[in-house]
Amino acid sequence: MTYRLPGLGAILIAVFTTFSAALADQGGGLSESRVKELALEAILENPEIIEEAIGMLQQRQLERQQAGVASILSERRAELEQDPNAPVLGNPEGDVTLVEFFDYNCPYCKRAMPEVKALLETDPNVRLVYREWPILSPGSVFAARAALAARKQGKYDAFHWALMGHEGRIEEATTIEIAREVGLDVEQLEADMSAPEVEAHISLSMDLAEALNINGTPTFIVADSLFPGLVSSEELMQAIREARQDR
Repeated sequence: MTYRLPGLGAILIAVFTTFSAALADQGGGLSESRVKELALEAILENPEIIEEAIGMLQQRQLERQQAGVASILSERRAELEQDPNAPVLGNPEGDVTLVEFFDYNCPYCKRAMPEVKALLETDPNVRLVYREWPILSPGSVFAARAALAARKQGKYDAFHWALMGHEGRIEEATTIEIAREVGLDVEQLEADMSAPEVEAHISLSMDLAEALNINGTPTFIVADSLFPGLVSSEELMQAIREARQDR
C-alpha cells in the first residue's frame, strides 16, 4: 500500500514510548531516566526498530479507521456507491458494490489490478466503482483527469487498464502516448479534461477519503468494511460473500 507516512516526530515518539514501556515492565527498580537511556541505546543499535514503529502506527491508524468507519460509510453510502459521476466497471446492475480508491502511480494499485480483474471475471454480479484519487504526483493528477475525460469517448475502461498496466511512472507524456495507443482523440481528450465533472469527481474523492480517514492507495470498500492495501481476489470475494449474507 502506498501511504501518506506519518511524520518523523510521530515515528520517533512511537518508538521511544513503546520501548520505554517494555523496559519499564522488565526493568525492576530502574529509574525512569535509566529506562529512557536504555530505550535510546536500543534504537541506535537497532535501526530496524523504526520500521517496526511505522508498522505499529499504521496498525493503530487502521484500528481507529475501522472503529468509526461504519457510521461514516452509512452516512455517505450513496456518494460512494451511486455517484453518477463515478466510473462503473463489472456489472452495473450487480448486487454488491466494490469501491476502490486508487492512483495511477501507486505500485500496489498496479499489483492489485490482476486481483480486481480476477474478481470481476469470477463474480458477474459485482459492481466496481472507481474513485480516481490522484495523490502521489502531478503525473497522477494529469492521468486521472485524462481517464475521466475519456468517458466522453466511451474509452474509460480500455484507457484505465492500459494506464494501470504501464510498468513505469505515469507522467503527462506517458498518458498522452497511452491515450493514442488505445485510440483516443487526444485533442478532444485534452479539451474534455477541464470539464466540470472531472473536477467534481476528484474533489469528491478527496472529500470522501478525508471523511473516511483513508491514508493510502489502494483502499477498497465493501459494505461496512474498509480494506487498505494490496488485497487478494480471494479476500475480496470473501468480503462480498459476507455482504450478501448480511442482507
